[in-house]
Amino acid sequence: MTSSVAVSGASGYAGGEILRLLAAHPDVEIRTVTAHANAGQPLIAHQPHLRSLAHLTLQETTPEVLAGHDIVVLALPHGQSGQYTDALADVPLVIDAGADHRLTSPADWAAFYGGDFHEPWTYGVPELPVAGGKQRERLVGATRIAAPGCNASTVSLSLAPGVAAGVIDASDIVTVLAVGPSGAGKSLKTHLLASELLGSANPYAVGGTHRHIPEIRQALAAAAPAAGDIRISFTPVLVPMARGILATSTAPISPGATDAEIRAAWEDAYGGETFVQLLPEGEFPRTADVLGANTALLGLAIDRAAGRVVVVAAVDNLVKGTAGAAVQSLNLALGLPEDRALTVNGIAP
Repeated sequence: MTSSVAVSGASGYAGGEILRLLAAHPDVEIRTVTAHANAGQPLIAHQPHLRSLAHLTLQETTPEVLAGHDIVVLALPHGQSGQYTDALADVPLVIDAGADHRLTSPADWAAFYGGDFHEPWTYGVPELPVAGGKQRERLVGATRIAAPGCNASTVSLSLAPGVAAGVIDASDIVTVLAVGPSGAGKSLKTHLLASELLGSANPYAVGGTHRHIPEIRQALAAAAPAAGDIRISFTPVLVPMARGILATSTAPISPGATDAEIRAAWEDAYGGETFVQLLPEGEFPRTADVLGANTALLGLAIDRAAGRVVVVAAVDNLVKGTAGAAVQSLNLALGLPEDRALTVNGIAP
C-alpha cells in the first residue's frame, strides 16, 4: 500500500534532496510540500530539477497542513521542528532532518544550540555500531526518527568500529573536514557567496564550537559505553564544491593493538554493509566518487610512526549525510527493503 508523505522545508537543499529520492520511491506518494517565505509558489520555481513534481505548490508550514499524512518529513532549520512535532502525534511516522531530536543531553543542547530541549528520537544512522549490534535494529518499526547531522554521521561512522573494538583511544580524536557549503542550507549568507568561496578554503567553528561535536560524542559512546572519556578536536573547512564531505579523522592506537586487529575492526563492522564500504588497503576515497549516492566510502591507514589510526571518509552531505539517511531509516521503519529508492552509484564526471 502506498504511504502519503508531506515534506516541510521543501524549497531548501535538504528538502529538495529528500523529494528527489522519494520521487523514485514506489511505496510513497508525495502529496504535500510546505515552506515558509516561499509558500504559495510552485515547487518547480525553487527546485527546477524536480520535473516530475512540477504539479506541486508550496503550502504554508502548519500542523494542520502536515497532519493527515502517513509520513511527515521535517527539513527545517535547527530549532524549528520541535514546535510542530508535538502537534503531529497522530502521524504514524515523523522524521526530523534537523537537530531538534538528536541529542539526549539537555546540557549539550543548551551549550551548542540553546532554546527549548525536545525529547530524543531514534537516531537515523542504520550502519552505526552500537552496543550489542547496529543502530538499524532500533530503527525497525520506529515511529519517530532523528536524521543525523552530515558531519556528525561521517565522523561517527569513520571511528565507531575502532572505538567499539577498543583498538583506538577515543580520548584524543582529531578530525578535519573539507565540506561543501550546501550543508549550511539555502539561506543567503555573505560568507557562502561564490565570490567568497571560489579559490579559497575557509575554516569555521574552530576550537570546539561546532554543533555536531556532542552528536559525535553521543554516537561513539553508544558504540562503546565503557570507552571512557570521548574528546574530539573538530575543525571543518568550507571548500568550493557544492556538495560533499571529506573527513580525515585520527586517533591513537590502543596499546597492544596489532595492524591486523585494527583493520579487522572496520572490516567486521562494515563487511556486509551496502552503503558503508571500506576500501582495499592503500586506497582512499574522493568526494567525486560519492556524489548523488547514498554511499560512505572509507579508507584506513595505520600510522605506526605517529602511533595513530587514520580514517578518510567521503560522503555526499545531502544524500548519505542527510536525505539518504532519512529515506534509508524510513524504509527500515516501514519494513521495506533498506535500499528502496537509494543507490550506491555516484555521478561522474
